[in-house]
Amino acid sequence: MGHDHTHGANKKVLLISFIIITSYMVVEAVGGFLTNSLALLSDAGHMLSDSISLLIALIAFMLGEKAASPSKTFGYKRFEILAAVLNGVTLILIALFIFYEAIKRFAHPPEVATTGMLVISAIGLAVNILVAWIMMRGGDTEDNLNMRGAFLHVLSDMLGSVGAIVAALLIMFLGWGWADPLASVIVAIIVLRSGYHVTKVAIHVLMEGTPENIDITDVTQTIEKVEGVQSIHDLHIWTITSGLNALSCHAVVDDQLTIAQSESILHKIEHELEHKGIMHVTIQMETMAHQHDNSILCQIKSESSHEHHHH
Repeated sequence: MGHDHTHGANKKVLLISFIIITSYMVVEAVGGFLTNSLALLSDAGHMLSDSISLLIALIAFMLGEKAASPSKTFGYKRFEILAAVLNGVTLILIALFIFYEAIKRFAHPPEVATTGMLVISAIGLAVNILVAWIMMRGGDTEDNLNMRGAFLHVLSDMLGSVGAIVAALLIMFLGWGWADPLASVIVAIIVLRSGYHVTKVAIHVLMEGTPENIDITDVTQTIEKVEGVQSIHDLHIWTITSGLNALSCHAVVDDQLTIAQSESILHKIEHELEHKGIMHVTIQMETMAHQHDNSILCQIKSESSHEHHHH
């Protein structure tokens, strides 16, 4: 139930943030063109990726609520992770484009209308602080990968506004024309870093990687400590979407157990694993006579040894 509550809160926060950021992104882009400032334009480009990321995140939450179907047995929960990948890649591309533009400007620094640049970037900073505050107060920016991706966008955007303000002041008081492309390069480095991080984490989830907060050895010991379990093998732990981890394995038990006794063991295991953040558990009970490899991790056989496949 708590998951649904944060889900609703996340959606509301994203919608408000999307409206504020998109409105200001238009102002900043127009301002960047009028004042001829790359720092403002790169910040607007970053804000555009912000508003796209917020929109994707919003769609992901809505799709994530769709029920499971025969063709999508986990529903659309994974869309959120795809959204995070798209988000991260967008950030990386924007960063590369800003680098390219900045190199040209270092060689020939153009005239920049600094007063306009200063005013627009100062308002931009205020807008970003407001949105970041709304997100931290109302949304789950810690554990939800989708929400976290959108929040990182806004944070790095805030730094972009600071960069544009500093550049405007340097040009105004010291006449340093190169401060504008330099500020945009600093923004690009921050954008690149957050883009890389979000993409890496999301790809790890798509690769069915073990969740970062789960220790396989600890999980194995926890299951094997449950009375009645002799050993486990063929263990898989993966993330379906943020906050929803799944586990499947084979457990060797006494061949004299009744179905009711096996079920009692399963309930104990599920209870133990819930404390470790694993909510979706599938366990195949087997006797010592089982035909599988005994190693903890799955050793998937090739087609030629088909007789060893799961029956």
